[in-house]
Amino acid sequence: MGDNLVHLHKNTTPPLDPSADPATVTTLTVVPDPAPALPVPLWVRSGRAVTTAVTHENTKSAARAVARHSLYTFNGGRIVARRTWDGKTGARYERMIRTAEAAGNLEAAEEWEERLQRFRQARHHRRMDLLHSPVEAAKGLAVGTGVSIGVLVALGVVMAINNHDIGDVITPLKATIEFIGLLIRIVQVTWGTAVIVGPLLALFALWAVGSKQQAAPAWALPANVRSSEGEPVTPSIVVKALRDLGVPALRGAIKEMGDAGASMLGPIRIAGCGVEVDVTLPSGVSTIEVQNRRRKLAENLTRHEHEVFITIPQAARTVRLWVADSGALDEPIGPSPLVTDATMTADYTKGKAPWGQDLRGDMAALSVYQRHLLITGLSNQGKTVALRSLALWLALDKSVQFWIGDLKGIGDWKMFYGLATVLIQGPTDDHVIQVTEMVERAVEEMNRRIQAPPGTVFPALIVIVDEAQMA
Repeated sequence: MGDNLVHLHKNTTPPLDPSADPATVTTLTVVPDPAPALPVPLWVRSGRAVTTAVTHENTKSAARAVARHSLYTFNGGRIVARRTWDGKTGARYERMIRTAEAAGNLEAAEEWEERLQRFRQARHHRRMDLLHSPVEAAKGLAVGTGVSIGVLVALGVVMAINNHDIGDVITPLKATIEFIGLLIRIVQVTWGTAVIVGPLLALFALWAVGSKQQAAPAWALPANVRSSEGEPVTPSIVVKALRDLGVPALRGAIKEMGDAGASMLGPIRIAGCGVEVDVTLPSGVSTIEVQNRRRKLAENLTRHEHEVFITIPQAARTVRLWVADSGALDEPIGPSPLVTDATMTADYTKGKAPWGQDLRGDMAALSVYQRHLLITGLSNQGKTVALRSLALWLALDKSVQFWIGDLKGIGDWKMFYGLATVLIQGPTDDHVIQVTEMVERAVEEMNRRIQAPPGTVFPALIVIVDEAQMA
């Protein structure tokens, strides 16, 4: 019975190791808890909170918005004041005279000076008329009042006769007086509101003027406006780019111009995938000074260097700027007319081969008549494609013969199999020897044709040697 007893409680006492020393004692070391961190002072926590709040993007956006709209209103007032001053004085004419003189255009300066004299004479006549206007206005007011009273009394007499009531004589006059009193009461009621709303409407009008002109610093403008990447080319942007070009004479002349340099620019015209504008440089600035600063001019226009081209037109002291749309030159062009135009023909002597697009987006054509072409460049930049496109166009002229040596031998010229009289393809030494002999035969053929009697007609022979590379 005792052998079948099963203990349901686990024995937690570990068995004694007979080899262990009963006298051995395990020593435990009590590790105290780490000391609690010192509390952060209130002024430190407050400073961190203030710094976080001030540097938060929402706070920056709110500050920019407040500054932007405040400056819109302030600068809008300046714009309105300047427009008013220009309208009342001859400041506009004086600015145009200074601009014409700075540009060296004396005829325009004389014309603006004549306009200024006419403006001053007209202003003098207006001022003289104002000296007599108070007396004339008083006379007119007295006469008008007397006539009005007479008309009202006459109307009252007619009403009295018609109604047989003598009191109707003053009825029209009385009604007029009551109407005037009503207008006075309306003004008295609305005057307080008008005093409050009027200045607010004036401020809103000034804000609208400043907002339309973007009269605020760049840092205060919205993010989509601050980013000038690819912005359209406007007269102000072109003038600012020229002013910051680093030419002291040009910068000084623009400052002296009353219109801030706008008179230097011709009309901005759309030209292909960009715009074109002629700039008449002021006296003392040469065209070479602008051409030598092409990269800086492109950066001032928020463009890459290859997106700005400077040429010299026929007009003296003038540069022509062509500015591409941002990223337009990095886009692939369309397919070749050799693919899209099934009716295209070729004429070796008089025709021109399609060879890409120019900056305006028009087809760039090249005459290959009696031309020697050397096409160089880095690997995989399209040298073979450029040369092959010319050869494919010439293949449309059945009178043209081809001798082609392809020392790469990777099939770039396999489409000329059956078209070319000689077609060598391969990178080995034997292929190099064959191509060399082909070129020597071409030189002999050229000399034979040169020595032929005048008037002898030969078919056109095109000799092409593509570059040698390790295959």
